[in-house]
Amino acid sequence: MKITRLCAYQVDLPLHDGIYAWSEGKSISAFDSTIVRIETDTGLVGWGESCPLGPVYLPSFAGGVRAGIAELGPRLIGEDPTQLEYLNRTMDATLKGHPYVKSGIDIACWDILGKATGMPVCELLGGRYGDDVALYRSISRDTPEAMAAKLKGFRAQGYRKFQLKVGGDIEEDIQRIRACSAETEPGDTLIADANTGWLMTEAAKIVRAVGDLDVIIEQPCQTYEECLVIRRRTDLPFVLDECMENLGMVVRGHSDGAMDAINLKISRVGGLTRARQVRDLCVWFGIALTTEDAGGGDVTNATVAHLAQSTPEKYLLSVTLAGLKVSLATADGAPIVKEGRVSASREPGLGITPIPEVLGDPIVDFY
Repeated sequence: MKITRLCAYQVDLPLHDGIYAWSEGKSISAFDSTIVRIETDTGLVGWGESCPLGPVYLPSFAGGVRAGIAELGPRLIGEDPTQLEYLNRTMDATLKGHPYVKSGIDIACWDILGKATGMPVCELLGGRYGDDVALYRSISRDTPEAMAAKLKGFRAQGYRKFQLKVGGDIEEDIQRIRACSAETEPGDTLIADANTGWLMTEAAKIVRAVGDLDVIIEQPCQTYEECLVIRRRTDLPFVLDECMENLGMVVRGHSDGAMDAINLKISRVGGLTRARQVRDLCVWFGIALTTEDAGGGDVTNATVAHLAQSTPEKYLLSVTLAGLKVSLATADGAPIVKEGRVSASREPGLGITPIPEVLGDPIVDFY
């Protein structure tokens, strides 16, 4: 099998709530997404998506996805999309770094592999665990009262896992955490995610102030080293996210006892091939994880669902679908959420088909 065409589409994905806000006043009003289509000489077509959370969250930006694909596209024509490790090494040899650029291409190749074998991607990634998986809902930074009300509303929809966006004024953040904690019930999961927004002095005060609550602290400070200092000052469970960039950082974090769980963003590590490696290493080490991606719509939702459902439930802290924030459907067959849970498609590949009228014409196209 050979790749005969690789193209990319730009799609603006408006948000249900109009704005999504996190630490240090950062926010976006829409996702700028890139959807990748790969065609083969057998007639099989694969789809992928890469969508940074704006240009100020991770070292990635939407224009960089398309520019990077323009670099990679000519080199990948004629390659076998089912030879996933070889293909990733080829991309790494063609473009150093920039894993978020390669993610959509890698995902599209997994979609092709699933269609070629007649298997859903989750079964190729390790097998399907259970009928569905539990989601968490992310609560955009707002007043303590508004965030608590949003959590209460999500609970009414069947969700039992919640991530609060904090990382601002420390006194208000303490109030946010306490107000939301008051709305939870036994068995709920509450995560306070600072998205690198606190200084060590601030993080130290906050973990002490909420030490009596059933709350998990996520990525309080900018660097791994700063987070490790705070980790050693608290008994609260600890999640690392932004600094968990690759296998090496997971090994380092495990050696240092730096975290109880990580957030595994598929595009940050370069796609499903690398995400599976990170996931399997976490399972080996006994580290829980949340499967997710920074942004995206229906294609990303399908990808995350497949990775999540191929992860042993014991090690799955939670799952989040960035596309739940989006008000525009981009694909048929996208995962359907029921009472806070979701399942991966049982169709071959990702099980989705993007809607041509939404995609428009490709802005990057190689034959």
